[in-house]
Amino acid sequence: MDNVLTRKLEHFAPLPAADRQLLDEIVLPVRDVPARTDLIREGQSSDNVRLIIQGLAYRYKNLANGRRQVVAYLLPGDFCDLHVHILKAMDHSIATVSACKVVDISRHRIAEMIGRPALARALWWATLVDEGTMREWLLNVGQRPALERIAHLFCEFYVKLRAAGMVTGTSFALPLIQEDIADTTGLSMVHVNRCLQQLREAGLLKVRHRLVEINDTDGLMHFCGFNPNYLHLDNLEPVA
Repeated sequence: MDNVLTRKLEHFAPLPAADRQLLDEIVLPVRDVPARTDLIREGQSSDNVRLIIQGLAYRYKNLANGRRQVVAYLLPGDFCDLHVHILKAMDHSIATVSACKVVDISRHRIAEMIGRPALARALWWATLVDEGTMREWLLNVGQRPALERIAHLFCEFYVKLRAAGMVTGTSFALPLIQEDIADTTGLSMVHVNRCLQQLREAGLLKVRHRLVEINDTDGLMHFCGFNPNYLHLDNLEPVA
């Protein structure tokens, strides 16, 4: 069976057979979590690190008035904060978007992974990619116009899902609603709806029934200035 964690970490470098075997042990047992369910909330503590095996989740922060900002999306193979067991309490919440399969990894297992040089380097790589992605998101929300913000978000999903083997041609499933996109890009739902219509009319992408079809990959990336370097997927085939 394909191990999504091994697949992700080997984007950094091939792993020894013993490390791959350890990862096969770590991704079990799997538990099912329904869609739109909090995995952990701000203020809670945890001795376990959660790993997304299947589905889509996100990190988010809430204001006192209930307004939400999505600060990251978590795909299969992504940790829900690798070093969370070090913190006394969570400073953000993590919830599922779709129904997910999740693994709870103990502090002992994380220490075992870090104790292996090849795995430790791959985990540092994954952490640095997360940090680079956060910087790109700050630039996206802080400086790009609304239309480019949304286009950039879809470009990122395309590249990351393609690396995970979840893209068919230039189409992929994405279980987001317009409210999620609004909370990610700092826009109103009305503005998001208008932008999606404009991107469709421009022949760049189409979103229908939670399926995204990118009509012009190069055009979409050029339009929003998308450069996938911050994802550090160096061994990924060139974008179609």
